[in-house]
Amino acid sequence: MFRQSRDLGINYIKTRKNHKCYGMGIGIMILDDVYPGFPGDVRNASAWGFPIQYEIAKDVNCYNLIWEQDKSPCREPILRAARNLEDMGCKAIAAECGYFAYFQKDVAGYVDVPVFMSSLLQVPFIQKLIGPNKQVGIICAQKRFLTDAHLQNVGIDLNSNFVIAGSMDEYGCPQFDTLWDHEKRPKIPESFYDESEKDMVRIAKELVNKNKNVGAIMLECTGMQPFARAVQRAVDLPVFSWGTLLDYAWSVVSHRDYYGHV
Repeated sequence: MFRQSRDLGINYIKTRKNHKCYGMGIGIMILDDVYPGFPGDVRNASAWGFPIQYEIAKDVNCYNLIWEQDKSPCREPILRAARNLEDMGCKAIAAECGYFAYFQKDVAGYVDVPVFMSSLLQVPFIQKLIGPNKQVGIICAQKRFLTDAHLQNVGIDLNSNFVIAGSMDEYGCPQFDTLWDHEKRPKIPESFYDESEKDMVRIAKELVNKNKNVGAIMLECTGMQPFARAVQRAVDLPVFSWGTLLDYAWSVVSHRDYYGHV
């Protein structure tokens, strides 16, 4: 890529809305929970090619966002985190857990920047790409907690072409349990990359073998994309994840110039 010393298109600046900072990237609300993430995990800022600004959704954790049936106590802290990110100057807002899908409509209606609350937003798009005779294979953390409301709030037709696999509760993924399952994880959450990768490859293979019409894989969880390339090697299918969503989100709100020759 060729870069000039500065963008000559930036010659005049003025205050934008109530934004406090400029040159910001994507604002990501994270759970008020303590666990690590490998590079590629949305919780790990080091692997992204654009600026990341985090905001904790205060008192929203793995348990009350995912396990609890009544999610209404999460709504106000999530909206507050979104507004803080917007006021800071973030160009788009995302979240660190696919189960934030439950609040996609709430947040998108509350702020004035694009909102990407769940990787599952990509499912209707993927369905158009692979055609009506193929299925989107959704690999989520825990299938039992991915409700119709989660799917509908990101625009997924419940009668459309998809199949869901629960990595933790259906197929078994101990390395994820030690990070995200509040009943099983140790006092200090931990995980091994190589074992996690083996599990993700195994799950993807089993999903595809059981469902011969799967034409693409959708990794719902923010901690799964570190293993997306290994999954793709194993099943030889298009793989979508939080990584593809955030890369797309950044391209939308900060379009690049094109340098080349004719």
